[in-house]
Amino acid sequence: MKNSEKVGNISEIVKKISQPIANDLGFEIWDVKFLKEGPNYILRVFIDKTEGITIEDCEMMSRALDSPLDESDPIPYSYCLEVCSPGIDRELVNDEHLKKFIGSEIKIRMIRPNADGEKEIVGILTGFDKENIVINFDQTIEKSIERKLISHINLNF
Repeated sequence: MKNSEKVGNISEIVKKISQPIANDLGFEIWDVKFLKEGPNYILRVFIDKTEGITIEDCEMMSRALDSPLDESDPIPYSYCLEVCSPGIDRELVNDEHLKKFIGSEIKIRMIRPNADGEKEIVGILTGFDKENIVINFDQTIEKSIERKLISHINLNF
Protein backbone atom coordinates (compact mmCIF):
# COMPACT_ATOMS: atom_id res chain seq x y z
CA MET A 1 0.00 0.00 0.00
CA LYS A 2 1.32 3.47 -0.90
CA ASN A 3 1.75 6.14 1.79
CA SER A 4 -0.95 8.32 0.18
CA GLU A 5 -3.42 5.41 0.43
CA LYS A 6 -2.60 4.93 4.12
CA VAL A 7 -3.04 8.66 4.75
CA GLY A 8 -6.39 8.65 2.90
CA ASN A 9 -7.58 5.73 4.99
CA ILE A 10 -6.52 7.47 8.21
CA SER A 11 -8.48 10.57 7.22
CA GLU A 12 -11.60 8.52 6.48
CA ILE A 13 -11.30 6.52 9.72
CA VAL A 14 -10.84 9.69 11.78
CA LYS A 15 -13.80 11.32 10.00
CA LYS A 16 -16.01 8.36 10.98
CA ILE A 17 -14.84 8.59 14.59
CA SER A 18 -15.22 12.40 14.66
CA GLN A 19 -18.62 12.81 13.00
CA PRO A 20 -20.87 11.57 15.85
CA ILE A 21 -18.84 13.58 18.38
CA ALA A 22 -19.15 16.72 16.26
CA ASN A 23 -22.88 16.14 15.81
CA ASP A 24 -23.36 15.84 19.60
CA LEU A 25 -21.54 19.16 20.07
CA GLY A 26 -23.51 20.93 17.30
CA PHE A 27 -20.73 20.94 14.69
CA GLU A 28 -20.22 19.38 11.31
CA ILE A 29 -16.96 17.85 10.15
CA TRP A 30 -15.86 19.94 7.18
CA ASP A 31 -12.73 17.93 6.40
CA VAL A 32 -10.02 15.77 7.96
CA LYS A 33 -6.41 15.87 6.77
CA PHE A 34 -3.50 13.78 7.95
CA LEU A 35 -0.26 15.40 6.83
CA LYS A 36 3.47 15.10 7.27
CA GLU A 37 4.99 18.53 7.80
CA GLY A 38 8.74 18.29 8.10
CA PRO A 39 9.48 15.53 10.59
CA ASN A 40 6.04 15.83 12.25
CA TYR A 41 2.67 14.25 11.53
CA ILE A 42 -0.36 16.51 11.91
CA LEU A 43 -3.99 15.41 12.14
CA ARG A 44 -6.22 18.39 11.26
CA VAL A 45 -9.91 18.12 11.91
CA PHE A 46 -11.87 21.02 10.42
CA ILE A 47 -15.21 21.74 12.11
CA ASP A 48 -17.96 24.15 11.12
CA LYS A 49 -21.35 25.45 12.20
CA THR A 50 -23.71 28.06 10.80
CA GLU A 51 -22.71 30.87 13.15
CA GLY A 52 -18.99 30.18 12.74
CA ILE A 53 -16.38 28.44 14.88
CA THR A 54 -14.69 29.91 17.94
CA ILE A 55 -11.46 28.92 19.67
CA GLU A 56 -13.60 27.51 22.48
CA ASP A 57 -15.42 25.29 19.94
CA CYS A 58 -12.07 23.96 18.73
CA GLU A 59 -10.92 23.27 22.29
CA MET A 60 -14.20 21.51 23.12
CA MET A 61 -13.97 19.29 20.03
CA SER A 62 -10.30 18.54 20.66
CA ARG A 63 -10.99 17.44 24.25
CA ALA A 64 -13.98 15.34 23.17
CA LEU A 65 -11.97 13.66 20.40
CA ASP A 66 -8.84 12.80 22.42
CA SER A 67 -10.10 9.66 24.19
CA PRO A 68 -11.93 8.10 21.20
CA LEU A 69 -8.80 8.56 19.05
CA ASP A 70 -6.60 7.05 21.77
CA GLU A 71 -8.98 4.09 22.16
CA SER A 72 -9.33 3.31 18.45
CA ASP A 73 -5.66 4.11 17.74
CA PRO A 74 -6.07 4.53 13.93
CA ILE A 75 -2.73 6.30 13.46
CA PRO A 76 0.49 4.26 13.66
CA TYR A 77 2.62 7.39 14.14
CA SER A 78 3.11 9.96 16.86
CA TYR A 79 1.07 13.00 15.76
CA CYS A 80 -0.30 16.36 16.84
CA LEU A 81 -4.09 16.87 16.79
CA GLU A 82 -5.28 20.25 15.54
CA VAL A 83 -8.98 21.11 15.52
CA CYS A 84 -9.73 24.24 13.54
CA SER A 85 -12.23 26.16 11.44
CA PRO A 86 -12.12 25.78 7.65
CA GLY A 87 -11.88 29.59 7.53
CA ILE A 88 -13.57 32.20 5.41
CA ASP A 89 -11.59 31.10 2.33
CA ARG A 90 -12.32 27.44 3.02
CA GLU A 91 -11.35 24.73 0.59
CA LEU A 92 -14.31 23.08 -1.15
CA VAL A 93 -13.30 19.42 -1.17
CA ASN A 94 -16.44 17.47 -2.06
CA ASP A 95 -19.73 17.75 -3.94
CA GLU A 96 -21.62 18.62 -0.74
CA HIS A 97 -19.37 21.66 -0.29
CA LEU A 98 -19.78 22.70 -3.93
CA LYS A 99 -23.57 22.37 -3.72
CA LYS A 100 -23.64 24.52 -0.57
CA PHE A 101 -21.73 27.32 -2.32
CA ILE A 102 -23.41 27.47 -5.76
CA GLY A 103 -23.65 31.17 -6.58
CA SER A 104 -20.55 32.07 -4.55
CA GLU A 105 -17.27 33.42 -5.87
CA ILE A 106 -14.57 30.75 -5.92
CA LYS A 107 -10.89 30.58 -6.78
CA ILE A 108 -9.73 27.54 -8.72
CA ARG A 109 -6.04 26.66 -8.65
CA MET A 110 -4.92 24.57 -11.57
CA ILE A 111 -2.37 21.76 -11.35
CA ARG A 112 -0.50 23.51 -14.15
CA PRO A 113 -1.32 26.56 -16.28
CA ASN A 114 -4.16 25.94 -18.75
CA ALA A 115 -4.07 26.66 -22.49
CA ASP A 116 -4.60 30.39 -21.73
CA GLY A 117 -1.64 30.38 -19.30
CA GLU A 118 -3.89 30.72 -16.24
CA LYS A 119 -2.82 29.04 -13.00
CA GLU A 120 -5.71 30.57 -10.98
CA ILE A 121 -9.23 31.26 -12.17
CA VAL A 122 -11.80 33.29 -10.21
CA GLY A 123 -15.50 33.24 -10.98
CA ILE A 124 -18.98 32.46 -9.68
CA LEU A 125 -19.65 28.75 -9.15
CA THR A 126 -22.73 27.97 -11.26
CA GLY A 127 -22.61 24.17 -11.47
CA PHE A 128 -20.64 20.97 -11.39
CA ASP A 129 -20.78 17.30 -12.30
CA LYS A 130 -18.42 14.34 -11.89
CA GLU A 131 -15.98 15.65 -14.49
CA ASN A 132 -16.35 19.44 -14.53
CA ILE A 133 -16.72 22.59 -12.46
CA VAL A 134 -18.67 25.40 -14.16
CA ILE A 135 -17.96 29.02 -13.33
CA ASN A 136 -19.31 32.30 -14.65
CA PHE A 137 -17.31 35.45 -15.36
CA ASP A 138 -19.04 38.87 -15.33
CA GLN A 139 -22.49 37.22 -15.74
CA THR A 140 -21.97 36.60 -19.45
CA ILE A 141 -19.12 34.14 -19.97
CA GLU A 142 -19.43 30.62 -18.63
CA LYS A 143 -16.45 28.28 -18.48
CA SER A 144 -16.28 24.57 -17.75
CA ILE A 145 -13.07 23.32 -16.13
CA GLU A 146 -12.15 19.64 -15.95
CA ARG A 147 -11.82 18.48 -12.33
CA LYS A 148 -8.77 16.37 -13.15
CA LEU A 149 -6.89 19.59 -13.99
CA ILE A 150 -7.78 21.29 -10.67
CA SER A 151 -5.48 21.31 -7.65
CA HIS A 152 -7.71 23.23 -5.18
CA ILE A 153 -11.03 25.07 -5.07
CA ASN A 154 -11.52 27.71 -2.38
CA LEU A 155 -14.11 30.33 -1.58
CA ASN A 156 -12.71 33.68 -2.72
CA PHE A 157 -12.83 36.51 -0.18
